[in-house]
Formats: sequence, structure tokens, C-alpha cells
Amino acid sequence: MPVTELPALLGIMDLVGIAIFALCGAVLAARLQQTFVTMAFFALVTGVGGGSVRDLLIGAPVFWIHDPWVAPVCMGIAILVWFTPHRLWDGALLEWADAAGLAAYAVLGTAKALEYGVAPVTAALMGVITGCVGGIIRDILAGRPSIVMRPELYVTAAALSAILCAVGTVLDGTNWLVWGLSAAAGFALRGAAIHWGLAIPAYRHR
Repeated sequence: MPVTELPALLGIMDLVGIAIFALCGAVLAARLQQTFVTMAFFALVTGVGGGSVRDLLIGAPVFWIHDPWVAPVCMGIAILVWFTPHRLWDGALLEWADAAGLAAYAVLGTAKALEYGVAPVTAALMGVITGCVGGIIRDILAGRPSIVMRPELYVTAAALSAILCAVGTVLDGTNWLVWGLSAAAGFALRGAAIHWGLAIPAYRHR
């Protein structure tokens, strides 16, 4: 399979992850009572930020520039949020949707990096970048602490999905099974963090 053609399953996971992250970006702009321009920008940068950084690092064409669906999906999400009360999107539902997008995007980023001949450990890091960087850029623009600065299990969940995807691929596992199980594991860990408030211990020594 050419490196420029990922299987249909990954393409679907890609659009799902983009839509969910775009929704998170647009809802944050709504909470901050920003203009539609800001909302659309937050939706786009949150949706494509991680994947764009990944593609630049692995030497791939930046994915959303060449995909006719990505920008319309982000803009469509922004329009949807603009015309609805943001309280409809607040609460646990958005967090669970974000967890699903995080896991899917981590797997996608890892799989794409591996397709481009990136070593497994580095490919897993590309998966983490794909899942997390869009949210980091969004948080910095919004002037709030980024997900990297919070103890909650977020980046760790992306790392779990990415590592399992890299390991399963190196062991020649069936692609769809590796991707599905890897995404499910990351989603389960993030879901446990949401439900039970799990967090990584912070540094305490002085």
C-alpha cells in the first residue's frame, strides 16, 4: 500500500477525530463568548493542529490541505455550535466524545508515521502529538492551562493507544484489530480518568 493511501478505516477515524476536536475548540470559544471568526479558527486549529505538526515532522504532505473534507467539517462544526446554546455541548458528553477522538487520533498518527517508515518509538510519539497538540494550541490561544500542565490522565491515554498500535504493528498483528484494540484501550483509560478522577502524582520533592 502506498504511504499516501491509508486504509478506509483510518480515514473514517481521522474525520471522526477531527470533528470531535473541532467541536471541543468551538465550544470553548462559545464559553468565552467569542466571535464566529474566533470560533471557526478554534475549531480548525483544534481539529487539525496535531495532525499538521505530525505531518511536518515526518515529511508528509499536510493532510488537511489535500483533503477536500477536513476544512468543511471543521467549518460545519463551528456553524453548528454558533447556532446552538453551548450548554447543549457542556458536561460529560463532550468529555467522553473528546476521549474517543483522542484515542482514535493517537492510533491514526502512529499508523501514519509507521507507514512513512518512522521507527516504532518515534511513531508512537507522533501518535501522542497527533492526539494532543491541537488541544495544546487551543488552550494556549485561550489563555488557560494546557492539557500537558494538568495531572489528569489525558496525554497518558494517548500514549497508551499509540504504544499499543506501534507494538501491534511491529508484531504483524491484523491492522483493523490492532487499531481497534489500541483505540479501545486509550479510550478506556481516559474514561476511567473521567469517571474516577484518576491523575498522575505530581513531583513533591524540594
